[in-house]
Amino acid sequence: MKTKRIVILGAGESGVGAAKLAQKHGFDVFVSDFGAIADRYKSALQELKISFEEKQHTNELILNATEVIKSPGIPTTAPIVKALVKNNIPVISEIEFAKRYTTAKTICITGSNGKSTTTMLIYHILQNAGVNVGLGGNIGQSFAAQVCEAEYDWYVLEISSFMLDDMYDFKADIAVLLNITPDHLDRYDYKLENYAASKMRIVQNQTDKDFFIYCADDEETLKSLQKTKINAKQYPFSIRKKVEEGAYLEDQTIHINTHLKQPFTMSISELALQGKHNIYNSMASGIVAKVLELRNETIRESMGNFKNIEHRLEFVAKISDVTYINDSKATNVNSTWYALESVGSDVVLIMGGVDKGNDYSMLKDLVRSKVSAIVCMGKDNKRIHEAFEDDVDIIVNTFSAAEAVQVAYHLAKKGNTVLLSPACASFDLFKNYEDRGNQFKAAVKEL
Repeated sequence: MKTKRIVILGAGESGVGAAKLAQKHGFDVFVSDFGAIADRYKSALQELKISFEEKQHTNELILNATEVIKSPGIPTTAPIVKALVKNNIPVISEIEFAKRYTTAKTICITGSNGKSTTTMLIYHILQNAGVNVGLGGNIGQSFAAQVCEAEYDWYVLEISSFMLDDMYDFKADIAVLLNITPDHLDRYDYKLENYAASKMRIVQNQTDKDFFIYCADDEETLKSLQKTKINAKQYPFSIRKKVEEGAYLEDQTIHINTHLKQPFTMSISELALQGKHNIYNSMASGIVAKVLELRNETIRESMGNFKNIEHRLEFVAKISDVTYINDSKATNVNSTWYALESVGSDVVLIMGGVDKGNDYSMLKDLVRSKVSAIVCMGKDNKRIHEAFEDDVDIIVNTFSAAEAVQVAYHLAKKGNTVLLSPACASFDLFKNYEDRGNQFKAAVKEL
C-alpha cells in the first residue's frame, strides 16, 4: 500500500510540530513555506531528515498530497490553497491533525480578546492543582509537537478563528468563548457575522457530557448563540446580572456556582489580574477549575498569585513619575479599548501599525476622556488622524519604537501613563508584536 503523503504549508511552530508528528506516524512528509524558514525550524527539519522548500510553493510537490496541514496564517485566498481546494485535497489545521493521535482531553479558549491571559491562567490553576497538563495552540509549544513527545491527561489550548476554520472532527471537552468583537475582518469578507460563525465552531461536535463557558454580557456571543445548537452543559459568566449556574459579580465578589455542591467566592481585590476585562478572564478560568472539581483553596491561591503574560498590559518602568506600560499584544481596537479602560487617566497613547480595516469609533469616548496625546507608530497613520483629530489636541507621527518613546517622554507630564497599545498588527515596522514590545521596552530603558 502506498504511503500517504502529508504536505505542511508553513514552517513555523505549528508546521514543524505537525511535521514531527506526521513523520512519527509513518507518513511521507513534505514542508513548504512561501517565506524564509527561521534557522531553528530549518535545523529541526534537517535533523529529522524531513524534506522542505522555502521562499516558494512548488505545485508538483504539493498537489500530490493525500492531505494538507495549513498554517493558520495562510488565508484561503492564497493561490496554493485555491489550487488544493480545486483538486479536492483536504486542508486541515495542525490542531485537527494532532487530536487524532491523543486521548488527552482538551480545554479550548477562543475569543477576540483575553485568550492568551485566560489560557495561561487556566494552565496555571491546573498546574498548581497537580493536573498532568500541557499548554499549546496559539501559545507556547505546538500541540502536535507535544502529542509527539509528551503524554498529558489534559491540554489547555488557545484557539484562534483561523485555526477553527480548518477544524472539522475536533472536539473541545471544555470550550470557552470569551467575546466576539470585530477582528481580522479582512479574512472574513469584512462581515462580522462570518467571523462570529467561525468563533462558534468552538462548540462543534460537543455532546451533553461536555461544557461550554461563555460571556453572558457579550452581545455578539448572545446573537450567535441564538443561531447555534449547543449540546454541551452551558455555564455563562456575567458582571451585570446574577446567573443560576456559572459565575457572576455581586458586592465586588466573584461567585461561581456549578452543578457541584461547593460554590466558590473571591473578592475581586484579591485577584492577581485587575481591570474589568480581567474579572471576565478570571471568572471563565474559575468555572473551568470548578468543572474539573479542583479545590477552592487551590483556585483562590492560583487566581491570587498569577503573573500575566509578556506584552499584555506589562508594567515596564516608572521614570520621573511617568508609568510606561507595554501592551504590544493589543493588535485590534477592542484590546486597546480594554487597555485604556484598565489604566488611569492622563494617557499618552502610542498606537498604529498595519490597519486591518479597523473601526476606531468605539475608542472615541475613552480617548476623549483619558488621552492627552496620541503618538502614531507606523508607515501609514492617516486613518488614526482622521478618527481622533476632534478628540485629541496632539497627534504625532513616528517611524520607530525608539522615536515613539522619545516623543512620548517629552509629551508626558508627572503622574501620566505612556501606554503602547497599538490596535494594529505590527508587520510594517516589526517582525511581530513581541519584537514591537521588546523594542519599546528597550527604548524605555534607554531614557
